[in-house]
Amino acid sequence: MYLKPVPIWKDAPFLRLIIPLIAGIIAQYYLHLPVFISYSFIAASILSLLIFQRIKTFAQFKWYWLNGILLNALLFCIGALLTYHKDISYHNNWINNYYKDGNTVIATLQEPLSEKEKSYKAIASADKIISGNSIIPVQGSILIYFRKDKSLPKLDYGSQIVFSRSLAAIKNSGNPGAFDYQRYCAFQRIYHQVFLKQEEFIALPQKNENTIPRFLFSAQEKTVNIFQKFIPGKKEKGFAEALLIGYKEDLDKDLVQSYTNTGVVHIIAISGMQLALIYGFLMIIFTPFSKFRFIKFLKPVTIIITLWLFSLMSGASASVLRAAVMLTSIVIGESFSKKTSIYNTLSASAFLLLCYNPYWLWDVGFQLSYTAVLSIVIFMKPIYHLLYIKNKTLDFIWQLTSVTLAAQILTTPISIFHFHQFPNYFLLTNLIAVPLSSIILFGEIFLCAVSFIPAVAKFTGTILNKLIWLLNSFIEHMETMPKSILDNLQVTIFQTIFIYISIAGIATWLLHKKKNYFFTGLFAMLGFVVLRSVSFLQALQQNKLIVYNVPQHQAIDFVEGKNYMFKGDSIMREDGFLQNFHLKPARIKYRVTETGSLSSLQYGNSIFHFGSKKILVLDQSVCFTPTKEKIKLDLLILSKNPSLKISNVINAFDFRNLVFDASNASWRIKKWEMECEQLHLPFYNTVDNGAFEMNTD
Repeated sequence: MYLKPVPIWKDAPFLRLIIPLIAGIIAQYYLHLPVFISYSFIAASILSLLIFQRIKTFAQFKWYWLNGILLNALLFCIGALLTYHKDISYHNNWINNYYKDGNTVIATLQEPLSEKEKSYKAIASADKIISGNSIIPVQGSILIYFRKDKSLPKLDYGSQIVFSRSLAAIKNSGNPGAFDYQRYCAFQRIYHQVFLKQEEFIALPQKNENTIPRFLFSAQEKTVNIFQKFIPGKKEKGFAEALLIGYKEDLDKDLVQSYTNTGVVHIIAISGMQLALIYGFLMIIFTPFSKFRFIKFLKPVTIIITLWLFSLMSGASASVLRAAVMLTSIVIGESFSKKTSIYNTLSASAFLLLCYNPYWLWDVGFQLSYTAVLSIVIFMKPIYHLLYIKNKTLDFIWQLTSVTLAAQILTTPISIFHFHQFPNYFLLTNLIAVPLSSIILFGEIFLCAVSFIPAVAKFTGTILNKLIWLLNSFIEHMETMPKSILDNLQVTIFQTIFIYISIAGIATWLLHKKKNYFFTGLFAMLGFVVLRSVSFLQALQQNKLIVYNVPQHQAIDFVEGKNYMFKGDSIMREDGFLQNFHLKPARIKYRVTETGSLSSLQYGNSIFHFGSKKILVLDQSVCFTPTKEKIKLDLLILSKNPSLKISNVINAFDFRNLVFDASNASWRIKKWEMECEQLHLPFYNTVDNGAFEMNTD
């Protein structure tokens, strides 16, 4: 049976190419395919394609589907190989293959120092390892923290340091539902970290730097200095730096949360929006000079150079590079008077970026960037054409509304999957914030241009300060409005896939009047409802205890059905960052809300009877004397650094599980672990192994 090709696939050949590439990337990451298999399939596919081109035309037409299979197999294997070679842990000269405790490391800082509360942080490349009399060239990145010290030498991009302090592996907190920081760092080739005091390293006199990064960091530093000099407000300065160049070191954390909660975080997270505005601004500048011949050459060159300089200076995130590649394709196409399919341009830019870094497939910015543009391309016009408005001002507002509504259709499932919330007033905040932030962006560019004229720069900075204050105040006010955010939303990856299938089916039915797609969308929605119902039933039946891994703090949740009770330090309730980072992800994952009591929980004198389990939380120093009949426990938790010996504890208690939480000092935990090993007692350390979970049915 011959199937008529879908028109979009004809206009967007890269759309057909990127699907097997992505499949290969995913397969390699999760299945760890042997590299020789991928190379063998590539060789076989290329050879088969060459043979296929040699056969007669009639045979080619008859067996056209075989050509497609071979090409898809080739792209699948290319995706797998790109992922394999991007993973530095497979490289022979990876630092982990040679490094041992006590070795000396020579490293080069790959960025300027960023200031933290108690330290300075920078990513460094490991260049060499000195082991005995051997100097071994290595590869890999290290996250270095320098303790704040007045005698700390001046360190910058390209600075080389030598140290012998042991490297620590980067680990996740291990708390349920928590952000996978270890994977995030691994995607950037970072597997180790180290904390250095001033006396623990030597800064070499020579530098190891490249011209382009040096120029970009220098330009970024000059831009920051301009804003620091001419924009008065502290919060406003941090916003200005983040908006124009993506510099977030001075950005207020509470302000970022406000922008996130109101659905306009894309404004301060450098994205394609800023690049599109700069592109539009440059197009307007060149329009009056379009009659001149030399402009035909100067215009595309200037626009492309400006776009890429801005992209690199702002950190070259996946979303920015997507916009840069796409706009570059548009500029080149216009220069040759050729119009290309937006679907093909989008697919081509994604194809190129994934060939450069396959791990961007898991980047949230990359996902949101492409789904937003695709959503606008598909749905903006149909939504806009729902209403006809004669008034030009109202029509312009409706256009902005249509863009905002269209973008939300495909980005909402991903946003909920990653961030577990939905901003209810996103439409209003975007209508005000996007135009105002665009004015501020152009104002910042003007400020940089006139910074050498102090009077004009000071006046411009004052105006910008007021505009930024107005924007921030509006966003913070919108956050405080009742029901401003729908929070604690939890969807799994499979539920998200069903949502997208449903959107695709129903949208195709509405836009192209194809009834079969309506039933596809309906069945996908049914699948989503079934999966969601199952997850709710599972949540109702859960009974468990969670001992969290929160450095220097006690945090324990007793979970019964969809309710929980908390035991721990009061600061875990008061500090928004600690709660949101360490505890909230687990509570969202298990769909629980706090309650004053649990039917299956009874407690007194630090002993908890929870379900069928008996639990003791020992968080003070006590000396136990031997007893004839020991108290039997299912779980003993040592917390808050009590001064005691395990040999003394077993005089009074007979326990099945022993847990050391992260509120204890590391040296004391190590001491307890040694005692447990000598006494042949099982134990669990949340610092090394992550949160401890136990079913209490």
